[in-house]
Amino acid sequence: MADDFELDTDDMKRRMDGTLANLRTEFGSLRTGRASASMLEPVMVDAYGSPTPINQVGTVNVPEPRMVTINVWDKGLVGKVEKAIRESGLGINPQLNGTIIMLPIPELNEERRRDLTKVAGQYAEGARVAVRNIRRDGMDRIKKAEGLAEDEAKMWEGEVQEMTDTYIKKIDQALEDKQAEIMQV
Repeated sequence: MADDFELDTDDMKRRMDGTLANLRTEFGSLRTGRASASMLEPVMVDAYGSPTPINQVGTVNVPEPRMVTINVWDKGLVGKVEKAIRESGLGINPQLNGTIIMLPIPELNEERRRDLTKVAGQYAEGARVAVRNIRRDGMDRIKKAEGLAEDEAKMWEGEVQEMTDTYIKKIDQALEDKQAEIMQV
């Protein structure tokens, strides 16, 4: 029985990779003073009766380092897109030019930079918790395995812990990089 036990480390690795990818997406939505199309990903527009991502109602471009433009395909949605951006909490004031919405990205002040590093820290902590939950699932499977020898269980636990430590380090490094990017003037 014990010889049949095989912990699905590939599944755990896939789930931890997913957590890391999600963290990078969340970091991408944090404004760092540079224009980025990904900063608009969390913004949803009430289009045709349902919440729709901005990139599905228009073309998002970054023509220069401090400017994002959105070329809205349906003239009737321009006002709704503008309203969604204003209410998103991004701190950006949209400017209309026909069906094109221009978003000038203002410089970040020191206080706003500190606030953004705290938000990045919260995102990273959420990712750490997710990785620890995946670790706990793996450890529970090992404990529930029937007839598993104690030394074999310790070997599996060590492997799960090593994988967890690796991903926590990756999360910490991503946070460190993002905080340095935010604080860069």
